[in-house]
Amino acid sequence: MTGRQAPRLASARLWELVAARADATPEAVLVIDERRREMTFVEFRDAVAIAAAGLAARGVGEGTVVSWQLPSWIETMVLTAALSRLGAVQNPLIMMLREPEVDFICRQVGAQLLIVPEEFHGYGHGAMARSVASGIDGLEVLVSDGRWPAGEPQTLPPRPAAAQGDEVRWVFYTSGTTSEPKGARHTDRGLMASAATYCGALEPGPEDRIAALAPIAHVGGVLHLVVALMSGAAIVITDVFEPRATAQLFADAKVTYGGNGTPFAVAFLREQQRRRDPLFPQLKAFLIGGAPRPVALHHEVRDTLGGIGLVSGYGLTECPFLAWGSPRLSENGIAATEGRPGSGTQLRVVREDGRVAGPGGRGELRVKSDQLMVGYVDSSLDEAAFDADGFFRTGDLAFIDGEGCVNIVGRLKDVIIRNMENISAREVEDHLLTFPGLRDSTAVGLPDARTGERVCAVLVLEEHTATPTLAELCAHLEERGLNRRKLPEQIAIVGVLPRNAMGKVVKATLVSRLGD
Repeated sequence: MTGRQAPRLASARLWELVAARADATPEAVLVIDERRREMTFVEFRDAVAIAAAGLAARGVGEGTVVSWQLPSWIETMVLTAALSRLGAVQNPLIMMLREPEVDFICRQVGAQLLIVPEEFHGYGHGAMARSVASGIDGLEVLVSDGRWPAGEPQTLPPRPAAAQGDEVRWVFYTSGTTSEPKGARHTDRGLMASAATYCGALEPGPEDRIAALAPIAHVGGVLHLVVALMSGAAIVITDVFEPRATAQLFADAKVTYGGNGTPFAVAFLREQQRRRDPLFPQLKAFLIGGAPRPVALHHEVRDTLGGIGLVSGYGLTECPFLAWGSPRLSENGIAATEGRPGSGTQLRVVREDGRVAGPGGRGELRVKSDQLMVGYVDSSLDEAAFDADGFFRTGDLAFIDGEGCVNIVGRLKDVIIRNMENISAREVEDHLLTFPGLRDSTAVGLPDARTGERVCAVLVLEEHTATPTLAELCAHLEERGLNRRKLPEQIAIVGVLPRNAMGKVVKATLVSRLGD
C-alpha cells in the first residue's frame, strides 16, 4: 500500500485519530520495538480502549492531572493514548529526571496521579515516586511494568461534546540545560499542527519505517506517535540506545527514515564502517534535530548511509516542529538549513535594536504558530516569553534565506564574550566536528580574569587517539575557515559530554566542572 492509497488523516483530537487510523489501515503495523514485538493500528486502538476503561475505573477522567515517567515502551504509547481518550491532562517526564525535579514538577503542575516503573536500569523510580507522594497531598502513585488496569471498553464514558481539541491536555517541561525547567502547556490541536508540519515536509506513508529514538516522554516522542497515526507509517522504538544493537534493530525493521539526532548519525556511521553490507539500504533520509550539524556530516551520511543525507527539523518544547527540511529543497536547503516552517506558522527575525530584519538579516527568531504552546504553567513567565505582538521569543539567532528556510546561527545565551567581542559557540562547534579522531566535542566559555571569558574546546577522543595540541587544533580550525579571533585558547579532554535526553550538551555542567 502506498501513501497515495492511504491519504493522510487529520483530527483535532488524538483519540479520534487513533480510531480513524484503525478504521483506515487496521492490519498495518504501527510500532516495532527492540524485542521485535509488533502492534497493528487496530490492536493499538483496542489496547487503548481497554486501558482507558481500567484507568477510568480507578478514577482518572476529564481534567485529571497525570504525571508519568516511563521508558519508550509500546505500553507507554498505549497509556498516553488512553489518557487522551479520558480527557486527562498528562505530564510526561523523561527518565533522567530524579526526585528533586519530579517533586518540583508534580507540585507545580498539580499532579493527582504519578505513574512510574518500579525500577529501570538500576534506579528505583517506585521508591522515588512514593517519597514524592508522601509530601504532596492528594498525589497517588501507580507503579507498573506496563500492565495497565484493564476494563470493559463499553463502560467508557463518552467524550465531552464541548471538547474541540483546544483544551490544555499536555504539559511538557523544557530540558532545563541553562535554567529551571518550565512547563509548556499544549493542546491536542497544537500537537496535530506540529505533526502535520512533519508529514507535509517528508510525506511519510504506510510503506515507511521511521526510527523514533526520541523518548516517548519527550514532546518529540509523542509527536512520532501522532505522525504514525496521521500517515500510516510504522515507528521503530527502543527503550535504550546501544549503537550496535539499535543499528541491527533498524536494519531488521528496514527503516526508511533514520533518526533522531547528530550523535545517533555519528554512531551509525561508525557501525556502518564495521560492516560490508549497507545497514539501511531502504534509507530515504536521516532525520536530526536538537543539535548543530556541519555540512560535511551531511555529505558523509549521504555517501555512507544513503538516501539524501541529513534532513533537519527545528523546534522547541514550546513550538515542537517549527520547521522541517524536505527532499523538495535545494541541495543547500537540505544540507545547511533547518527547512521551511509549516502551514499556520509566521516567523520574524528581530535585530538587536528591536527592529524586524530585512530579507537575509540576522537576529532573534520569533514565531506565531498553530502549534505554539498556549503559555507556561507558571504564567508569570509568559510576559518575557512573548513580545508585544504575541510572537514567542525563541532565543535563537537566525536568518531566513531566499528559499524561505530557517538558518540557525547560534543562541542568544550561547555566546562566549571574549574581550567584549561576541563569539558564537555554535560556529566554533561546527568546525570542531571536522577534526579527526574525535568521538564528540563542544565549545564553552570559561571565566578568564584577563579577557572575561576564554574559548575552551571540550573534546572526547576516539579510542587510541593521541591528545591533540592546542596548536594542531587551532591550525585545523583556521584552515577550515574559523576566524583567528575565535580560536580556542584551551583544550579539555573528557570521557563523555553531559547531555540531556534529546542529545543537547548541558553546558552549565561543563562550565562548573572546568571553570577553575
